[in-house]
Amino acid sequence: MNEAKAELYSHDLSAATWRKSSASGAENNCVEVTDLPGGGVAVRDSKNPDREPLRFDAAEWTAFRQGVVAGEF
Repeated sequence: MNEAKAELYSHDLSAATWRKSSASGAENNCVEVTDLPGGGVAVRDSKNPDREPLRFDAAEWTAFRQGVVAGEF
């Protein structure tokens, strides 16, 4: 893991405020996100919140969102 990625994973998320899309359905099959310093984002599975979240820096998160909007996923 490179230094920048390691820094993302060093942030304590125990008091993080997680949010999910307003388009999430009642079945709770959702992902939740919380903001990290520097524009990064942590993502977790709402059904398994104790599992280690994935963490993305600002550029990675922007690329992911652009791909979703473009229909690449």
